[in-house]
Amino acid sequence: MAGELSGKVAVITGGTSGIGLGTVELFVEEGAKVVVGDVQDDLGAELEKRFPGDVSYRHADVTDDDQVEGLVAHAVATFGRLDVMFNNAGAGGDQSPILELGSAGLDRTLRLLTGAVVAGHRFAARQFIAQGTAGSIITTASGASFEGGWSSAGYTIAKHAVLGVIRQAAGELGGYGIRSNAIAPGIIVTPIMTKPLGLSPERTEEFRQFLSNRLDGSQALGRVGQPRDIAQAALFLASDRSTWITGTTLPVDGGLLAVTHSTLYGDIGAAARDYLGGSAA
Repeated sequence: MAGELSGKVAVITGGTSGIGLGTVELFVEEGAKVVVGDVQDDLGAELEKRFPGDVSYRHADVTDDDQVEGLVAHAVATFGRLDVMFNNAGAGGDQSPILELGSAGLDRTLRLLTGAVVAGHRFAARQFIAQGTAGSIITTASGASFEGGWSSAGYTIAKHAVLGVIRQAAGELGGYGIRSNAIAPGIIVTPIMTKPLGLSPERTEEFRQFLSNRLDGSQALGRVGQPRDIAQAALFLASDRSTWITGTTLPVDGGLLAVTHSTLYGDIGAAARDYLGGSAA
């Protein structure tokens, strides 16, 4: 339904590209006013020109608590209130394997991917309480929040920790009518994904098409994801249709975590047949 977020004000971090940008576009379509926090100021300026009066950009490094607090204050000063906080900003962090991952690299990764989520909860929840209203806090988790092997050690550790933030926040903030939920995207080709692979952001779309041709057959739903797929889930969690949902992490992954495409089961069967054949001989 059009106007699903009519009258609502949202803060979206990491909103100038990828999943964040797709969510900004959809939220505006559905009637929201949006404050975008990011460090890509040129892209932020373009968004303001594209959505005059509906989008306000503010430079924000989410590893700095004061800048996260500033995003919330900017939303209230510009649009009068806050209804939705989407903790979406992120990056790959330290890519070292666990044998080489040092405390400094791990700390940086945790600060960006987990600490910023805590800060987003803290400042958004304080504003909701000050307003005397309920509110929705949404966070981008990952398939790496559930299983190892999807990304680097630091990223996996940090994204696992995000689930703890969501569950704790649900318990502590539910009495105020504040909901905290997360979305775990599957394979979504964004600059965050391509940068650790050594690809420039300008080649993201080209690589998405290439990867789609390679991986569509390994997806339960037959295709890799698009930022819009995640934005649709964020829209639901931001809207009044999800007012009795909190503390959950929703995989939006085309069935990736539900269905294994490993050949291990078949390999075991083949090994058993070989073994029995050898024993019979």
